[in-house]
Amino acid sequence: MRVAVLGAGAIGAYVGAALHRGGTEVHLVARGAHLAAMAADGVRVRSPRGDFVARPHVTSDPREIGPVDYVFLGLKAHSYPDCGALLEPLLHRDTALVAAQNGIPWWYFHGLAGHPLAGQRVEAVDPGGATSRVLAVERAIGCVVYCSTVIEEPGVIRHLEGTRFSLGEPSGGISARCQRLADAMIAGGLKAPVEPRLRDDIWVKLMGNVAFNPLSALTRATMAQMCEHGETRALVAEMMTEALAIARAAGADPRVSVEKRIDGAWRVGHHKTSMLQDLEAGKPLEIDAIIGAVVELADLTGVPAPALRHVRAAIGLLDRTATAAIPVG
Repeated sequence: MRVAVLGAGAIGAYVGAALHRGGTEVHLVARGAHLAAMAADGVRVRSPRGDFVARPHVTSDPREIGPVDYVFLGLKAHSYPDCGALLEPLLHRDTALVAAQNGIPWWYFHGLAGHPLAGQRVEAVDPGGATSRVLAVERAIGCVVYCSTVIEEPGVIRHLEGTRFSLGEPSGGISARCQRLADAMIAGGLKAPVEPRLRDDIWVKLMGNVAFNPLSALTRATMAQMCEHGETRALVAEMMTEALAIARAAGADPRVSVEKRIDGAWRVGHHKTSMLQDLEAGKPLEIDAIIGAVVELADLTGVPAPALRHVRAAIGLLDRTATAAIPVG
């Protein structure tokens, strides 16, 4: 079994290192100082579960790797339409694409036989079909990440918490290709349940992301600060309630209460969300997959979502102004 990690950043390098430790042939695609450090000294993982070093093959050129059985996508969702040149050398007829992304995936309505929205394109994450032309939906394996990592320095991954990577087919059920990948991940020390209803898992995580990510960027607040501020906590609850209604109207059934989801976030403590980290680093914000697509699904299902719409408008403007030059005079 051959696995390539396209975008071996904090999550991608951690998964690649774990798979390599478990005996899988792994190839990491990275760039810059991070690539150079991993090539020289391996992927150095620092974790409360135990430190380790893995030395998979590392390159910036996927043509050195050739076709693999699985491509683990460690890229941000907004980078998917532009990754074709990197992806193409890694594909054979049956290569599976494991999309470890936040939010609504581009394949969301694929494989839903009999669903009224089966085959519907989610424009926020697949504008004009640009993503699905690069990432064929038939190749997709869904992946919901319950793991927090950061690049502490080039080549060094700090694992903060969580080892669960839920896997699932867009069409449901338990497939051989999902089970084979899960077995490899488990051998490397990860949790990898294969979920027959992965969309339920997507929404459980998204309930938190859709509220905390944009609000953290707008307020510069940590998870704990947002939970402890009464008015913000109430807004989080309102956004989560709207997201639950949209999920159920779209056919998913995330079985978690709003209060339990908020309390779980509060226990994370003074953690900065990925969107706040991207804002502080001057990177584009992952708005479309995390909240834009949710508002689009509200339109498709006829669910009112005023709080989500208002926050979507505010975070969209922040994304435009954060890196724009301020006019003088």
